[in-house]
This record gives sequence, C-alpha cells and structure tokens, in this order.
Amino acid sequence: MRVAVAVIGGGPSGLTAAAALAPVVEGEVLVLEREAHTGGIPRHSDHLGYGMRDLKRFVSGPTYARRLTETARDAGARLETEAMVTGWGGERTLEVTSPRGRRLVEADAVVLATGARERPRSARLIPGDRPDGVYTTGQLQNLVHVRHAAVGSRAVVVGAELVSWSAVLTLRESGCATVAMVSAYPHSESYAAFRIPGRALLRGPVLTRSRVVSVDGKRRVRSVTVENLDTGARSTIDCDTVVTTGDWIPDHELARTAGLAMDAATRGPVVDASLRTSAPGVFAVGNLVHPVDTADAAALDGRHVAPRVVQWLAGGRAVPAGIRIRCRAPLRWVTPQLVSPDGGVAPRGDLLFWVDEYHHAPRLRAVQDGRTIGTTRTPWPAAPGRIYRAPWSLVADADPAGGDVAVELAI
Repeated sequence: MRVAVAVIGGGPSGLTAAAALAPVVEGEVLVLEREAHTGGIPRHSDHLGYGMRDLKRFVSGPTYARRLTETARDAGARLETEAMVTGWGGERTLEVTSPRGRRLVEADAVVLATGARERPRSARLIPGDRPDGVYTTGQLQNLVHVRHAAVGSRAVVVGAELVSWSAVLTLRESGCATVAMVSAYPHSESYAAFRIPGRALLRGPVLTRSRVVSVDGKRRVRSVTVENLDTGARSTIDCDTVVTTGDWIPDHELARTAGLAMDAATRGPVVDASLRTSAPGVFAVGNLVHPVDTADAAALDGRHVAPRVVQWLAGGRAVPAGIRIRCRAPLRWVTPQLVSPDGGVAPRGDLLFWVDEYHHAPRLRAVQDGRTIGTTRTPWPAAPGRIYRAPWSLVADADPAGGDVAVELAI
C-alpha cells in the first residue's frame, strides 16, 4: 500500500503528529503501533500528571492516552495496532508484520516516533540471584493497571527520578510498600513538586550516593544489598520486589537499520531543529531523540514536526549539511544536534541537555572555532535525571561555514 505519511509509533508524539498532519495532507496518514492499543507509556500510568503542556489539562495517563487517540482518529488518521515495522524495503518503504499478514508500506514521508524504554536489571549489570519479583516501571504498571495482578508487599525502587515516583504510586495502589529508594546521585533527581509530597508515600529512606550491588533470593526476591558509593559500607534490605526505574535508552533499532546518522550520546538519530534526520523525508520525534522527556513535551515534538513534513511533501529537499552541536562534561548530551541553514528554531525554542552534576542557575557558553557565539544563564537548575532546557538562541548565530559548536558550562 502507499500512504502520504507513515507514523511509526502510537504514543504521544506519534499521535499528536498524526492529528496535526491528517487534515492538511493529501493522502492517508497511517499510524503503525506494535501494541494492541495506542497511547504509549501513559496508557499504563494510572495517576494524574499528564497533558499540562499540550492539552492544558491535568489528567491521568489512561485519560491522556485515550484523548490523544481520539483526537488523531477524529482528525482522519488511520490507526493500525498490532502492526510491527520489522525493517525497510527501500527508501521510505516499510516492512510491516501483523496478524493480518506481511506487507510493504510505501510512504512519501516517515515520522519515527518509537519512543524509549527503561534499561532492565540485566542491562545495568546488577549481580546476584535471578528470582521472580524484579520489574521495570513499565512492567510493574502493566501488571498492576492492565492485568490487575498482585506484586509483593515490600519493594525497593532503584532510581529517584520522576518515573521512580510514578513506580512508588503504582506500588502503593497494589498494596506494596516502598521500603527504600536507591540513587547514585547526591539528591533525588525529580522535581521538588513531585519529590516532597512523594516522600509521604515511602515507608523507608531515600538512599543517595548508593547502588544496589546484589539481588538475593531463589524463587522470589528475598533482599537486596546496597553499597554506599562514598564509604563502601554495605547494608541488606529485606524485600520481595525490586523495581528498576529510569536509565532510558531510545527504541532505536529501526532508526539504526535505516542507516540514519546516530548520536553516540543520546543513542538516537541526529536531527536538526526541524527534526529531520539524515535520510530524506524521514523525521524523528519524541523520546526517540531525547531520552527521556515528559509525555506532553514529547507530544509537542509531534506538533512541531507537522509543518516540516508538509513542507517536504510539497517538494522539500534533502537536509543540507549542518553545523554539529556538541557538549562538554558535565553535559552528557544535547539535542537537536545540528544547526542547519533552513532548519528554523528547535521545538519550543529549546536546546535539550542531560547533565551528570547538579548546577544551580547555570551559565552556558557556546564556542565555535575558538569564538564565543552565545552565552545564557537560566534561572532554573541543571539536575541529573531530568531534561535541562536552554534557549536555542545560544547556538542560533553559528557560522554555516564554520566548524562544530561546543556548548559548555561557564563556571
């Protein structure tokens, strides 16, 4: 089959892109979602906190997922679930496998909205036994909110970022007490607005500058061993459930097999301010390119990319060579990574960073060929475990004929 736009991924960014595109393009806008239902991660997250930026509402995850799904469908997009894109059959040609069979979908434009996932225990190299009772946040929420299954009675949550507190809420709903949170950072990574009231839900401490060095138990988790990173002191916490939260990685397999230019730091595609990838007519949005931002911020990527896709369909050209933006420690990564001559301004006018150290009201400097091209100081902090935003104007004056731009903290 042939469509005008194929959107791969039916989460917030993909659904929002489809809703914006369907009324304004000639031809079909097709959303391909591998799960049985669209909505993405919010579908499993049955608590308030969604929709503030894009819908100007404060709703639960399932309500948010349903509303985005209905908006995309009402706009005229076709939503196909249980449809797995397994590869590429050519330029903007997708190999799709579903219960209805295998087929090729040719698209005039492709929007990659495959999102991100948490790294499980195995990827974090946490040693010990291999008992039942170890989950990621997504697995936990699927068990509790979708399957309505019991988990345990005493849980240790690995991580203390925003999604970690979401796990605490889910555990509480299932009747499982959180007896400890473990974070390698000096402070809990999430915003104070979530962290402070969240402490009332805990039945134990937040162990900072610590890590889980062993999970113990044969058939079921019996305890974990926690080590303090500064002193080396170890302690044992009795529990029957362990939830590994955060430590996100993009669902980037499809982007990699397409041969797109990839960023070694984000592990997602390299994009410019228009969210164009290195392949003509292929765009990337949401947490595929910034692992990981909130659902509503990812959705705004979908809204931002729509006019850029329309421009491509009207006879746009391949992405011209852009100036690469790189960052220096303690900034771990930056996105968008390119300043291109016709790329415009990044979504919401922001450069997005991930940092490894806490800095109060940081001052940033952008340097190209030994010359400072921009400086800014933000009144908000740069903190590990969450996106740090800075104005796109910091790099907007990059010389198109110059070298890479380096962004650093000006201490």
